[in-house]
Amino acid sequence: MMGFIWFWLVAVMIVGYVVLDGFDLGVGVLHLFLARNETERQATLHSIGPVWDGNEVWLLAGGGTLYFAFPLLYASAFSGFYLPLMIVLWLLVLRGVSLELRNHLEMGVWRALLDGIFGVASLLLTIFFGAALANVIRGVPLQADGYFFLPLWTNWQPGANPGILDWYTVIGGLVALVALTLHGALWLSIKISGDLEQRARRIVTPLWIALVILTVVSLIATISIRPQNLNNYYQYPFTFVVPVGVLASLAGIWLWNRNAQPVKAFLSSCLYLFFMLAGACWGLYPTLLPATTDPERDITLSHAISGPHTLAVGLIWWGFGMALATCYTIFVYTRFKGKSDLGVSGH
Repeated sequence: MMGFIWFWLVAVMIVGYVVLDGFDLGVGVLHLFLARNETERQATLHSIGPVWDGNEVWLLAGGGTLYFAFPLLYASAFSGFYLPLMIVLWLLVLRGVSLELRNHLEMGVWRALLDGIFGVASLLLTIFFGAALANVIRGVPLQADGYFFLPLWTNWQPGANPGILDWYTVIGGLVALVALTLHGALWLSIKISGDLEQRARRIVTPLWIALVILTVVSLIATISIRPQNLNNYYQYPFTFVVPVGVLASLAGIWLWNRNAQPVKAFLSSCLYLFFMLAGACWGLYPTLLPATTDPERDITLSHAISGPHTLAVGLIWWGFGMALATCYTIFVYTRFKGKSDLGVSGH
């Protein structure tokens, strides 16, 4: 029972991070080309300024929870994924530094450089996060001792000894890039006004079309790579509500954006991310990290979970910490509601 609870607690924290920090990353991608002058660039940054660093706390908390609840998975994954994790760490650092420094420098050339770093780092982070999830779904070449090593790429083919990047994980990266960029465009359509708001709303439609296509392609690719991901769905047919939720949320994005109701469209985007990630987790359960070499080497709940006393005590402290984090998140989002345009009162 504790294994089931902690599996889904970790999943909830991952979903929370993607939903909250996802629009930050999407705004960073759009910052490269959607904003046309300094005033518009300031407006896009002001839309995420009060919340972006708080959103990233959920990533740290998720990593800490993973370390606490599933130490074997933490040790194996952070060792095998060392190279991409270092890349992600540097991208997070560059993104944060560029966002903080650009407003302290008056020289246009430095601001342009920092804007470029912020946009490129945001774009690469979306791709790496999507590819990371695809690596977990596809599996890794776990050895008998529970460890593995992955080069950045090999022959671009999934198999017993794949690389971090292959055609399947690239699809995962593209899905994340388009989904989070769309998420960011919907956030901008809520937080800004004028021409920039209209451009953000118009770009939703081509992004939505690309996302629908990529969602279907990723589903077909996942079934072909790891057919056993459907086992839980066949065993519990009511859970097919998850793919239905994916389709319904996509329809909601298109409908509410078309009707100029950005808040409802944004919430539909949140539901899309929730259903996609929840569906991936349910397809894996109770496996935490599949092995491409031998199914007997899969890291499962029973192999990776901490002791019962540790989990029971940790559940109390986890609940206390998450209550504080949730209250802070609610406070910040309610305190800074409204438009974030320069000169607009009420933000």
